Amino acid sequence: MSSDFETYEQDFGTLTAEITNKIGRIPKLAAEEKTQLVLNVDKQLEEVRELLEQMDLEVREIPIQSRGMFNSRLKSYKQEMEKLEKDFKRSRIAYSDEVRNELLREDGGSSETQRAHLLDNTESLERSSRRLDAGYQIAVETEQIGQEILTNLATDREKIQRSRDRLRETDANLGKSSRILTGMLRRIIQNRILVFILGAIILLTIVLALYFNLRGH
Repeated sequence: MSSDFETYEQDFGTLTAEITNKIGRIPKLAAEEKTQLVLNVDKQLEEVRELLEQMDLEVREIPIQSRGMFNSRLKSYKQEMEKLEKDFKRSRIAYSDEVRNELLREDGGSSETQRAHLLDNTESLERSSRRLDAGYQIAVETEQIGQEILTNLATDREKIQRSRDRLRETDANLGKSSRILTGMLRRIIQNRILVFILGAIILLTIVLALYFNLRGH
């Protein structure tokens, strides 16, 4: 199980290194190349999110006594992912500003209404991007809360299972003790019956002895 987690870690390291390199290149490229690179980085970020989900599932399958170390590693990877997304967002906003400036320069002869329209569209895109980022952050926080709840439920389930095992063991011990006591009681009754029989035989023997002795006289 941990070997799968380590494989995901290696893939995570490779992908994040590539993304970091590409984010640093975005401001230095021409417009068309930037567009392609932005789309490529967005796709790779989605792959990283899927990797983190797989790692999360693997951690839940690891025995609870070893889970703490893997949870810490997963938490650091999620923090690294958040940093990458923030860097990408800053780079993307800078890219949007640059595109807007280029459009304004190319449209120098257009009317003020067209320029205002372009500015409004760009700002609308930026606001949408910020809303998406805020929504994703809420989703991440919700997922973390869900993971904590699942972890607590798994812990409670293990405690209940251990309690059930102890109850079964206690019940087995009580059954064994009951069988031992029943056997002892049976032997006591048998011994008493034997004592009564022996006593009756002895008494009968004495009576017969006295009878024959008196009869002989």
